[in-house]
This record gives sequence, C-alpha cells and structure tokens, in this order.
Amino acid sequence: MFDVKYAIISKTIATIYMLTALLQKNKHLFTCPVPFLPTTDQLLLMNFGADDTLFADQPLDNPYVMQQCIDDLLHEKNALYGIGGYGILRAIYGRSTLFDAENEPRRFHIGCDIFGKIGTPVIAPLAGTVHSFAYNQAIGDYGGTIILQHRLENTTFYTLYGHLSCASLINLAIGQTIEQGQTFAAFGNIEENGNWSPHLHFQIIDDIGNYQGDYPGVCRYSERAYYLNNCPNPDYILQMNNLLP
Repeated sequence: MFDVKYAIISKTIATIYMLTALLQKNKHLFTCPVPFLPTTDQLLLMNFGADDTLFADQPLDNPYVMQQCIDDLLHEKNALYGIGGYGILRAIYGRSTLFDAENEPRRFHIGCDIFGKIGTPVIAPLAGTVHSFAYNQAIGDYGGTIILQHRLENTTFYTLYGHLSCASLINLAIGQTIEQGQTFAAFGNIEENGNWSPHLHFQIIDDIGNYQGDYPGVCRYSERAYYLNNCPNPDYILQMNNLLP
C-alpha cells in the first residue's frame, strides 16, 4: 500500500525542487496544451474553491447545469476558457463516492482545470512518448485519460491529461512518439469524461510510481504536502494563470 508519510520522508529536498527549477528554466520552450492566443483570447478564473463566488447557489452536482452555467459565464465575460483549481480544497468532489476515503475524503485538487468547448484540441506542450492511457469511466473519474512521459535535460517526468473524449484513445500505443505541438486528444463530453462539464485536467507528475493510465488528481488534505511536491504547479508549463485579469 502507498505510504505517503514514508514518501515524504524519503523524497530528498534536492529531488523535490529539481523538477520545479527545470520547468522554470525551460518555460520559454513549451507549447500551450490548448489553442490560445494570449494577445487576444481572454481567461476567467474558475477555482471552484470555498472562496469562488462565481457559482454561488448553483446546483453544480448536476453536470448539465454546471456546463450551462460555465458556458453562459464564459460568454458573458468574453472568455475562451475558465481556468484554475491547483492547490484548492473543493467541496464539489462530494458529488461522487469515488472521492470518499477511509477516515478522510479526498477534496484537495492537485492539477489545473481548463474549461471550454467539447472537442477542444489538446496539444503536446513538449515532445514525449505515451506512457499509458485508459478509460476511467466511474462517475467523477477522468473518463478518457492519457499520460505522456517526457525527458528534459536528463530528467524524466510526466504530464497527465484527463476528461478526454473516447476517440482520443483510439490508435494509441504505449511508447508511441508524440511531437511537441501535435494535437493528440480532445475534450470529452459529459457522457464520456467522468460526468463533468467539458474541460481538461492537466497535471505534472514527477514520480508516477506504478500507476498506469491513472494518477490521483485529488488527494486528502492531510496528504497535500507530498502531492504538491510530486505534482508541481501546472502553470510552469501552461503559463496561462499569469494572464488572468
């Protein structure tokens, strides 16, 4: 069984900060994982945390209502995407038993969500290979999921793409090369993406362990230190949150 406390102790300070420093150093090299023109396109902060008042009094346990609320708000604000959620405690995960856990439920989000239209292309931010992929079909899960493995300056790390269309998984193969800038997936619809409003869950992972086609995107609050260290801020690659108004 995975022991987070042991992992925190055994992970050296040098290892914890090495990937973050590497991503910061090379941030000018990455391609945005979704089509976005920073000179013209607008973003809207959507954290879905306790202090997010955008969706106050909205029944977000219904994904169709959630989708309509998001579409209306993006249109109202003239924003192409809603974005946010990294390092945020979210009550919304109470809508699925998937996030229930012994002693303490999982509610702390460790990826970044980009909300947009069904079918929005997903683009490789840097070259890599397909580490694994799966259709995680439980209510509240990722739906279509692809994990890419990257090698940068002799350092291996991973990026996870969740809530994809089922079509994104067709003709994939483990070890398949994905070029930087290549469109390799698309946002899924509610019926195939884990029962969520259409969006991309994007996450950076340092040590993926034995996971295949899956990795926690939500953890217990008490385990956040390990997961935040193992999953650095996605905006090191996205470079989108600094463009929020």
